[in-house]
Amino acid sequence: MIELSSDIPTSTYLILTAVAFAAGFVSAIAGGGGIITLPALLWAGIPPLDALGTNKFQSVFGTLSSTVNFLQKGQLQLKPLWPGLIAAIFGSMAGTWTVTQLGGEDLQILLPVLLIAIALYFTLSPRISDFDSKPRMGTGVFNLSVGGGVGFYGGFFGPGMGSIYALTFAALLGYNMRRATASTKPLVLVTNTTSMIMFMLGGHLLLWLAISMSVAQFFGARIGSNLVISRGTRLIKPILILATVAVAVKLLLEA
Repeated sequence: MIELSSDIPTSTYLILTAVAFAAGFVSAIAGGGGIITLPALLWAGIPPLDALGTNKFQSVFGTLSSTVNFLQKGQLQLKPLWPGLIAAIFGSMAGTWTVTQLGGEDLQILLPVLLIAIALYFTLSPRISDFDSKPRMGTGVFNLSVGGGVGFYGGFFGPGMGSIYALTFAALLGYNMRRATASTKPLVLVTNTTSMIMFMLGGHLLLWLAISMSVAQFFGARIGSNLVISRGTRLIKPILILATVAVAVKLLLEA
C-alpha cells in the first residue's frame, strides 16, 4: 500500500524538495540526477525500497519536462528510438523485479568504478563534442543491447543512468553531445516510468514527498534543458565530468 504521509519533518521535506530541483537541473544537462536525490532520500532515513520508489516517481517528471522541451525545440527525434524504448521497458521491468527480490548493495561497490570510467571517457575521448562522428554500431543492435541493458540497470538501481545512456549514444552511434543528451531523455523516461509503476504496485512510495519533489524536478529540468540547447558541449562536458568524479569519490569513501 502506498504511504501518503510519513514522520519526516517539514524541514526535511523542504531540503529534499530543493535537492530535487538541483537534481532536475543537473540531470537535464548531464544526466545523473538520481545520484543526487537517492543518497539524499536515504540520508533522510527512508527505507531503501521506499527511497528507490520515491526517487523513480519524482525523476519521471523531471525527465518528462526536459523531453517535452527538447521535442518542442526540435532537438529530439523519437522515430529512431522506438525499438530502444520497447527494450528499455522490458529491461526496466526485469531490473525492478530483481531489486525488490535481492536489494542493490552490490551495485554500491560497482557504481564508483563505473562513474570514474565514464568521467575518464568524457575527458579523453575526441568523440564527445558538438559534432557527429562515425557510428561504431548499427542502430538495431544498439537499441536492443543498450536499451535493454541500461533499462535493466535503471530499474535495478538507476543513479548515473542518464550519463551512461549519453555515453553510449556518443561512443557507439557517434552522436554529438547535444543530440546524445536529448536522445537519452525518452529512454530514461520510459525506464523510470516502468520502474515507478512497479514500485507503486508494491507499495514502495511516499506519495506526498514524491509529488513535492516532482514539482521541483519539473522546473529544474526545464531550466537545465534550455541551457543544453543554448550552450551544448561547453556546458555539458565539464559538469558531467565534475559530477561523476565527485559522486564516485563520495561513494568510494562510504564503501
